[in-house]
Formats: sequence, structure tokens, C-alpha cells
Amino acid sequence: MQNEHYVREQKIIEKTEIEKESELIKMIIKTREELKANNRNFEYAQDDLVDYYTYQIKANQAKLDYLIRLAKAKGIEVDMINDIKYRLWDEEEAV
Repeated sequence: MQNEHYVREQKIIEKTEIEKESELIKMIIKTREELKANNRNFEYAQDDLVDYYTYQIKANQAKLDYLIRLAKAKGIEVDMINDIKYRLWDEEEAV
């Protein structure tokens, strides 16, 4: 089992810069979508769910801020993120 953990770490290290950037962009897109869903759900939340969605919104916003800072440090622009977002949607529609 310990050897399996090492293999997973090795695969992560072997990723190319392009694969890492692509994964970062996908994470940004996914986090944005989760944040939008949490905001929509917050509007209709009642009782304890208000606190839950407030927490989720804050957590996803902090994650999104962090991911965007990483993307800016790597020179990734918003246009690149939107371009990949539309390509991902086209791939999902084709399936």
C-alpha cells in the first residue's frame, strides 16, 4: 500500500507544464461553477442551510482567489480560461 502511494506521487511529478496549467484551469472553472451553484442555493436556503451555504460560498471564494493567483503567476490569462471552458463544454455535449 505504501508503494502505491509513492506511484501516485510519481505520476503527479511526471506531468508536463501544459498538463499542470490545463488542470489548474479546469480547477478554476469547476470552482467557479460550484460558487455559482452555492450562490443560487443560498438564495433559497432556510434555517441551518443558510449557514452551510455561507460557509461553502466563503470557502469556494477563497479557493478561487488562490487558484487565480496561481494562474496569474504562471501567466495564464482569463481568455485562456474561457477558451478551455468552451472546449470542455463542446466535449461534454459530444458525449
